[in-house]
Amino acid sequence: MWIIMSLMSAFFAGITSILAKCGIRKIGSNVAMAIRTIIILIFSLLIVFISGSFNLIHNITPKSLIFLLLSGVVTGVSWLFYFKAVSIGDLNKVAAIDKSSVVLSILFAIVLFKETDKLLIKLIGIVLILIGTIFMLERKQRYKDIKNNIYIVYAILSAIFAALTSILGKIGIDNIDSNLATLIRTFVILIISWIIIIVTKEYKSIFKIDRRELIFISLSGISTGASWLCYYYAIKNGIVSLVIPIDKLSIVVVVAFSYIFFNEKLSKISFIGLIFIVFGTIIMTF
Repeated sequence: MWIIMSLMSAFFAGITSILAKCGIRKIGSNVAMAIRTIIILIFSLLIVFISGSFNLIHNITPKSLIFLLLSGVVTGVSWLFYFKAVSIGDLNKVAAIDKSSVVLSILFAIVLFKETDKLLIKLIGIVLILIGTIFMLERKQRYKDIKNNIYIVYAILSAIFAALTSILGKIGIDNIDSNLATLIRTFVILIISWIIIIVTKEYKSIFKIDRRELIFISLSGISTGASWLCYYYAIKNGIVSLVIPIDKLSIVVVVAFSYIFFNEKLSKISFIGLIFIVFGTIIMTF
């Protein structure tokens, strides 16, 4: 079941990117993130009450609560570094570095959770995924100003915190319902996201959002919530170093739907990169 939930997490994550692209056209990404987080929180609340998980809140230990809160904070910090890097640097290089969080997450899982079964296969998978990610996202662009290379530091920090998110989440939901864990983590991210737009004064643009964009942003939030619920069920009940690469298959969903709805075609080298990622993921599931 956790493998099926991992695949569903990848599917919903891929759909999220497509819906977000349809919705974020005139408004800033920070505002869209804040609105999406509200939708995710509402979605998470409904799931918690429907499943009866709210009655289990008394089972949360101080340790689990601390790690869940840390997971939410780390996610918010990761987004902060990511958007800072994007705002001042080369988007393609930032994205390529950010994707390395998958490799870091797997390495952390191997070291911290002792998931060393079939270690050689996992290491081969890591190498293939890393090569494929670089092929998918690398572009032939030159640096315009050496002084602006500070954005690389922000991108690396974003990847590190994104990797820590999965690890802290795994520790945090060890003894509690995954739906309840998702709700707590989402609440923390909501606070952080709204702090961002209040500090940057971007909240003023909320009242100018086009209705069509609002619909797509809301659908994106629902899709994100579904992805998180599936993902946290998977890492709670499955092998973290396998759940993470399976979740990486969301890129296949993005590529397929981008071609269908936006007529975006892969270059030869990007297609080779996609094959590397898929093949590396399949190898690690054996």
